[in-house]
Amino acid sequence: MYKKILVPMALDHGISAETLEIARSLMAEGGSITALHVHEVPQGAVSAYLSDDVVRAGYEHVRNVLEKKTAGLEDVTAVLLRGHTAQTIVEYARDHDIDCVVIGSHKPGLSDFFLGSTAARVVRHCPCAVHVQRSRD
Repeated sequence: MYKKILVPMALDHGISAETLEIARSLMAEGGSITALHVHEVPQGAVSAYLSDDVVRAGYEHVRNVLEKKTAGLEDVTAVLLRGHTAQTIVEYARDHDIDCVVIGSHKPGLSDFFLGSTAARVVRHCPCAVHVQRSRD
């Protein structure tokens, strides 16, 4: 059983409820769950075509979706950060002494074998236990 569990949430994948339930089943008495979403800000040439208002609106939309997905979950604290997804998850786990990460993953495709999915990167670099929940798709 784990005291501090991190549940990275891709808000558009529909697996959040499953990963949160798994986290609850792995949580020790008195433990805590952090639901983390990493908002990747558009980089490079793409950012040149987006106004600050559009970027800000996108961030606010993500914040609202995260709040809705975690509303009423007394044992879950929602955190929204900006950055590179896998790197930010690993850094958050390390900096906050997380015991276990419960992360959802899609069925890997050919590109994942060359580039690696977010879940695969977290498994390789995270300093704690990682539970990967495959989506049923």
